[in-house]
This record gives sequence, structure tokens and C-alpha cells, in this order.
Amino acid sequence: MNCRRMCFDRPIVSALSLVLVLAVACACLADVRLPAIIGDNMVLQRQSQFRIWGWAEPGEKVTVSVSWLSMQWDLVADKQGNWDFEMKSPKGPGPYEMTIGAGNTIKIKNIAVGEVWLCSGQSNMEFRLRSSVNGEDEVSAASYPDIRLFHVQRDASGRPRRDCTGSWAQCSAETVANFSAVGYFFGRELHKQLGVPVGLINNSWGGTRIEPWTPPVGFATVPKLREIVEQIKQADSEFNTAVAQELEPLEKWIKACRKALAANKPVPAMPALPKHELSSRGKPTGLYNAMVHPIVPFAIRGAIWYQGESNHTEGMMYYEKMKALINGWRNVWGQGRMPFYFVQLAPYQYGDEDPRILPVIWQAQTAALAIPNTGMAVTVDVGNIKDIHPKNKQDVGRRLALWALAKTYNRKNLVYSGPLYKSMSVEGSSVRISFEHSGSGLASSDGKALTWFTIAGQDKKFVEAEAQIDGDTIVVSSGQVSKPAAVRFAWHKEAEPNLVNKEGLPASPFRTDDWPVDVENEK
Repeated sequence: MNCRRMCFDRPIVSALSLVLVLAVACACLADVRLPAIIGDNMVLQRQSQFRIWGWAEPGEKVTVSVSWLSMQWDLVADKQGNWDFEMKSPKGPGPYEMTIGAGNTIKIKNIAVGEVWLCSGQSNMEFRLRSSVNGEDEVSAASYPDIRLFHVQRDASGRPRRDCTGSWAQCSAETVANFSAVGYFFGRELHKQLGVPVGLINNSWGGTRIEPWTPPVGFATVPKLREIVEQIKQADSEFNTAVAQELEPLEKWIKACRKALAANKPVPAMPALPKHELSSRGKPTGLYNAMVHPIVPFAIRGAIWYQGESNHTEGMMYYEKMKALINGWRNVWGQGRMPFYFVQLAPYQYGDEDPRILPVIWQAQTAALAIPNTGMAVTVDVGNIKDIHPKNKQDVGRRLALWALAKTYNRKNLVYSGPLYKSMSVEGSSVRISFEHSGSGLASSDGKALTWFTIAGQDKKFVEAEAQIDGDTIVVSSGQVSKPAAVRFAWHKEAEPNLVNKEGLPASPFRTDDWPVDVENEK
């Protein structure tokens, strides 16, 4: 049996179970160990203070040396066996090496220095490169040794884990085929435009909601989510109570194990351990604890996010949950303005569902742009109303990269967003709509009349409308409405409108009114 693997690679249920295993197999602790995120082929975030951390026997001396400096760090593991240190990233791209020693020696090779991004969400982020448009050709052409890939394996936990399963790999046809297509296309664009190594951490799981990815501190920042905060506290309390009730039989088991080992006999089976209520891919914090928390100290530039399908019926409440996720990740990483760029959901039929439900989550996602240092890739033109997993991930990744290039890397004069609704004014029987991000002008993507505009008077009855481009504005009218009060654009789950700016980036759906919509679950 490999002692180190037994002790650390897959924590069983809780910190308690780990302690029990250590009581039986403590001899393996003399070796220094690193988390999975720190290893060969990793990318260190450039222009940053990065942390290296790990575990050893309590009180053990740990030495660290790096190839780019002629010096050595001498550390001592604390009473829990933890050690860590922080240093400034080297200026060049690498490759570099790092050596860490205690009872054993670990040499980390082929370290690059560049830009590191977390790629997270549900199935459309998890969607594999090989399944995208021209997937086989994209895979065969994906020879980019300075793009490094780390895929966090699926896991869930009710309590924060200190490690995950995964490893860094250089991007090649062999390593990228099953990697996130959106993540890859985003990273490839950054790599080409910036000319530096790019590290991509794929942390996604199909069919998951936003709540499991959110840390407790995130929920605590949003008053409307107080109920979830209380749910987490109650689950923790119930788990602690259950553990306390199991201490006596567990102590008896430990004694029995020691006796069996001394007699060179098989150890008895471990008693059943309590399960934390939130140890699930569907419960708040469950995925954060197992898949995000273990990599949190690792320095990153920012995050991209493609999720919402599993929350799409929640309307504006999704905006509150996005605030919790973004606030939470920024808090745990200690980066108050960490870039966060996300994908607006694509049109999709969602069976017999009311066609106005999906637009309200579009509204929630657009509202999230009010959170500082965020950006949104609009996808109304690259979806598939009959497939919730549209295959054109190239444009999605590129549009996310445009936001990053403009806002994070300060590329000037770059049009990075399609038209976003700004304001309206009534002019007789017409309504004039103004936009932000109109680029070098508004246009119809297919050269035909603009589609998916509706207009209403004070009776709140929307009818189809004509829309004409007038400079950087749109004039909307209908012969059926003489005194207009509101305009809606693409306010339907199957809307695939043709309004773009001349750079080809699509306009986001919007409504000018705040009238209640009679849709179940809409907030």
C-alpha cells in the first residue's frame, strides 16, 4: 500500500476520518507532500505574489529552492503539518524548476510563468473540445506547449477539502480533446494576443446549480440569501453533533486496530461515519468545498463562468446568487476586483415552458454587469434552440477573451461587447433606443429588417414592431400603438435576433419596462 496515497489523495468523508486513518498509518507522514495544483508543467501567475504550500510531519524542516534565484528557503511545518511560503513570480516565461525537500525530495519541472484563469460552470463550460464545431480539426491543430491545462476531477464535500485530484499538462491533441472547449478557445486567444504562457484550470460539472460553487462567505454578503447562510450553519451543527455521537465507537475501533496491527492480524472494518448534509453536487458549497477550495491559494488572474441553465427559472434572484459567487471567490482569493467574465445563456426552447422565463434570467445576467470588473459574452446568435449544448464554442471563447483583453489587459480601441441597452425616449408614436457598445455603428447581421422588437402602450399589450437604425440608435414603432410606453427586444426563449454592431457582436436581449411579468418563480 502507498501510505501517502492512503493518507491524502482522497479524503474519505471529513477531517475526522482523515485523523482516524492517520492514527493507523502515521508512519507515512515523514514525506513532504504538495497539493495537486502544484506540480510539473504548472503556470505561475506573472507579476504576482504566489504561494507554494504543502504538508509534512509536524515540526519537520522543509527546504525550498528555485532555479531562477540562488537562494534557499528553510521552513518548519506547524503542529498540523502545514507549511507554506510566498514569493514574487519571476519575470521571464520559463521554463523553471523548483525543489522541495524534507524526508524526501520533490523536483517540479517545466514551470511556466504567464496568465492563469479559472474556467468554471456547468455543462456548457464542461463541453469537450472534440465535440465542438470542427472538433477533430481543432484537436489535431491544438499544439500549444505554452498553454497548460489542469482539469479538476468531479467531487463534492460538505466541508472544505485541502486537496483535489488533477494534474497539469501541456496542450496537445492528446491532452486537450476532453478539455473545456470554451476554456481552450479563451486561452488560445489570450496566448496568441499576449504572447505569454496561459494556464487554464477547468473546474466544471454538467447539470450543477450556482449555489454549490459558492463559498459560505459569498452567501453572507447578500442579504437576500440569508436563508442559505442559515442552511449551511444548521448543516454544520448537525454534522458536528453526529460526529460527537460517534466518538466512543470510533475510539474503540482505533484501539482494536492497534491491537490487530500489533498481532499482525487484519484490522476490523471502520464504523460508518456521519455524512454531511451538504456533501452533494446539488447542495450549497458542496462543489466549492471539494473542487475550488483546494486550489484557492494558487495565484490566478481571474475567472470565466458559463452556467445558469440549472437556475434559469429563478429570474432576478440569479443576479443575487451571482453576486454571492463573485463576492465569495474574490474574498477567498483575497482579490477584491478579480476579473470575472461570464456567458449569457443562449436561446433554447425548454419544452413547453413559458417563453418569458428565460429572458428574465438574461435580464439577471445583464444586471450582473453592474458588479465591478465583470463582463458578459452574448450568445443569442450562436445558440441552437433545439440543443441546450450549442457546438459553436469558438465564438463564445473569443468573446470572453475580448472582454479580458480590453478590461484586464488594457488593449485600447478594442470593441469587446455587442450593443447593450442604455436608455429610451418617446418621440410621438415612436421610441428611440440608445445603446452602450454600439462600436463603429449598428447593423443587421443578415442585411434584412431588424427582428424580435415589440412595443406596448400603457395597456401593457406588446405587439410586433418595426425597428429602424438611425445612427447609433434604433427607432421602434407600430401602427397598432399610438402612444408607446415600453419596448422589448428578443424577449422570448427562442429569440435569435439580428441586431449587431458593425464589429459583428450581437445585442443582448432587453426590456425598457419594469412591469411585473406573470411567470411562475419570477422574482
